[in-house]
Amino acid sequence: MIFQQILLAIFLKLNNERTVASAYHLLRGKRSGQTIQDVGIFSLHCYFSVLPKLSRKTFDEFVEKLIAAGYLHMEETGYYTLTASGMTQAQQGAPCTFAGWHYRGNEHIFYARLSLIVQALSHQSAHIKAFIPIQRDEAIQSFVRQFLVRHQYQSGALQVLLLQEITNSLQTLTVTEEQRELLINRLTGVDLPGFTWQQLAHQAGRTEMDMQLLYISALHQWLEQVAQYPYLADIAQQLRIEMPLTESAYQTAKLFEQGFSLEQIAYRRNLKQSTIEDHFVELAMNDVTFPIEYFVKQEELVQVQHAVSTYATKKLKVLREALPHLSYFQLRLALARGGN
Repeated sequence: MIFQQILLAIFLKLNNERTVASAYHLLRGKRSGQTIQDVGIFSLHCYFSVLPKLSRKTFDEFVEKLIAAGYLHMEETGYYTLTASGMTQAQQGAPCTFAGWHYRGNEHIFYARLSLIVQALSHQSAHIKAFIPIQRDEAIQSFVRQFLVRHQYQSGALQVLLLQEITNSLQTLTVTEEQRELLINRLTGVDLPGFTWQQLAHQAGRTEMDMQLLYISALHQWLEQVAQYPYLADIAQQLRIEMPLTESAYQTAKLFEQGFSLEQIAYRRNLKQSTIEDHFVELAMNDVTFPIEYFVKQEELVQVQHAVSTYATKKLKVLREALPHLSYFQLRLALARGGN
């Protein structure tokens, strides 16, 4: 199953150094310092916020299946160990790719906009003025109304041009035919309702979860390529997150740019120094221009890289024992910048 394979791929990257809950928070896109740091330290950007509505009950059920299959051994503390067979299975990789860090659920906004536009154009072509919109969200409806007016939908040209863009862009996607059909079959037109997840899963002989993961993966890849298609690019506007920082970290970044020190920022913002340190780690992870040398020297970065390789771990406690002259903050910065 696709979801089980994705879990194994995540557990493999986490290297038995986090609890299983870390994978759950990752998939849901929890915006905590720990989860965001784990994204950078273990190179898990692609899986971040892929399933923001994933329930803990569903997650635990899949973990139990991995245990039953002999892939995972659980400890009472919540930590896990991949078994030999689990390692072998995990090393096969995930069956589909994602760009979760850059979209964080925004792919669904794109498809909601597109599906309502297609529905509206379908009814307009059939000269049907009134219909029940498939998308009830007012923000989506407002966007679609503006899009249709902006592109003069009443002339009839938009239907043809948008169809060409959809067809041409889907043909160039490096996804399976099953995924292309998923994207099309979810659309709704006159007398042609989109398929439900239950229907699609039954036809494919897969679980609904796996169908949704194939769909999300295809959407991510589609969004990564729509820039060359004017209408699709317009529909996708402002959905890709280029500088993904928490709002609090962003405020810290602004003060740092003004020349304030870590201690001064903590005082001005009335926050703990450890919180500001979390922000700096997040900055180091996201911004390659962040001057990490203010806190960690180049030779110290090399030392961290060497320790990670020597001890085959990114556990801070182990690295601190190996490099006692570096603080936990410095170690976290080095890992966030790529101490692997």
